[in-house]
Amino acid sequence: MSDGNLKPVDWIGSSYKDFRAFPDEVQDHMGFALYQAQTGAKHEDAKPLKGFGGAGVLEIVSDHVGDTFRAVYTVKFAAAIYVLHAFQKKSKTGSKTPASDMELIAQRLKVAEAEYKAQLAKGKKS
Repeated sequence: MSDGNLKPVDWIGSSYKDFRAFPDEVQDHMGFALYQAQTGAKHEDAKPLKGFGGAGVLEIVSDHVGDTFRAVYTVKFAAAIYVLHAFQKKSKTGSKTPASDMELIAQRLKVAEAEYKAQLAKGKKS
């Protein structure tokens, strides 16, 4: 896919504001991963998020100065990338995503599905 055919990135809820609060280096790392998703590729650090039935929901993890940042996005839809959640992982034990974040991701995935279907109905995406 050439740059002229990039899938748009749609941000659900506060994900854009949260993402923009990350350190610049983290934004660069995750931004490049999202760019690769726009082209149909998958960044080497993007991994399927467990609990969402396959590789349609991915997370990119970036460590910076002892902190861990995550962005979760979906590539389930043919014509757009939806960023569902961006957050700093607070827990210092284990790598499991907290249940509250998983619930928010699930809710926002439903919002993305509804938005995508609405766009399809309007004929704006294919």
